[in-house]
Amino acid sequence: MDFLLLYYFLFLDLIGHCVLKDSLVYKIAFPVSLGWAHGYGKDLVPTLKMITPFIVAGVVVVYTKLLDMMEKHKLFYVFCSFYAFLFGLTAIALFVLKSFGPEYIGAYPLAALGVAVYFATESFGSLVIALFWSFAVSCNKSDEAKRSFPFMIAIAQIGTIGGSSLLVFGLPNWSIYALCTVTTILVMVMINQIVTKVPADQLVSDKVEKKQKPDILAGVKLLFTQPYLLGVFIVSTFYEIVKTIVDFQMKSQASLLPGVNFEVFLGWFGFWTNFLAFAMALLGTSYIMKRYGLKFCIMLYPVMFGIALISLYVYYLTNPSPENLLWATFGVMMLVTAISYAVNNPTKEMMYIPTSNDAKFKVKGITDTVGSRGSKAAGSAINNSLNVGATQALKVANLMAFGTLIGVGFIGIWLVAALYVGTKNAQLVRDNQIIE
Repeated sequence: MDFLLLYYFLFLDLIGHCVLKDSLVYKIAFPVSLGWAHGYGKDLVPTLKMITPFIVAGVVVVYTKLLDMMEKHKLFYVFCSFYAFLFGLTAIALFVLKSFGPEYIGAYPLAALGVAVYFATESFGSLVIALFWSFAVSCNKSDEAKRSFPFMIAIAQIGTIGGSSLLVFGLPNWSIYALCTVTTILVMVMINQIVTKVPADQLVSDKVEKKQKPDILAGVKLLFTQPYLLGVFIVSTFYEIVKTIVDFQMKSQASLLPGVNFEVFLGWFGFWTNFLAFAMALLGTSYIMKRYGLKFCIMLYPVMFGIALISLYVYYLTNPSPENLLWATFGVMMLVTAISYAVNNPTKEMMYIPTSNDAKFKVKGITDTVGSRGSKAAGSAINNSLNVGATQALKVANLMAFGTLIGVGFIGIWLVAALYVGTKNAQLVRDNQIIE
């Protein structure tokens, strides 16, 4: 129950950050009234995503060094304290903005706020969620993980539904960031409850490994010398390339269509996506894992993503209205994001169970931070190269026509890696072996 509550608070916190950082960049940080061009924030997003991996890489260096210096649960205290302080300051800044208007802050300070919050949110999503899963994987046996991980995902969706609903119901941005600050503090409280009240012999994995000397490069060495871990890296990151392409397609359309309230649109997207993920995780994920196994689950996502993306491209070729195209893209993005949360996320985390602690924490840390953000940067580089044209409408047309086909190509590579990882994992579990 403690793990369930912890993950609930993490995702309630994260969804508020993620939805708001898009709203800040697309609609708040670069207002036309302060001299910025129409759509400037939208056009800046691919560049910000390309810079993000370098920001996250610096954080990962600190994270990897601290892994060898302190107990794993104490990393939550270090990083959550930092983010609680930072997002608390953001809440104050947004309150000032709402009370006195953008002119009171100024064009460049407001732009700097939007960019800083964007980078902070991206690193939070990479680091703290990755840290949670590394901690959870190291504290659960294989059979426990199969039972509990899908329910962790289901509980997390309640948090994401709640976070998205705050925007739909019109709560001001500053109050949502204030709430997120509180939930970040509650994450630290829950970690303390787990490590002080749960017996130590219950917080162990069933995979025993040899002791390793501290080595800051251990994760990099393992990643490039173990084909299994490299395969997990591809499975855990390549979908982000394709998702970034489709996400930018959807948000570009929504930000440009007259009559669409962008912030409310994002709120509804978060609400329905996570409601669907909740239903999948609660009713289907555990059954699918038990009935068909992890190999089936890890291949399910690329197959479904490929079908959805090809269907979107075929629909685009019928020349639908901008409104209908937006909702078709919304449907595809909602489906693939929900499957990612409900099926792919717990499945790829379980791929780390037959691995050493260096793999669970260091390789996984690299994969979920630099790898994940690097994949988003790659997707954004594709978006940036296609986001060209004399008008915003032409930019969207280029994104839809060519970005979708490029995404299908990446899904093909991802599917091959998923097949290998699923087969190898079954062999490791069967033979009681460990990657170290």
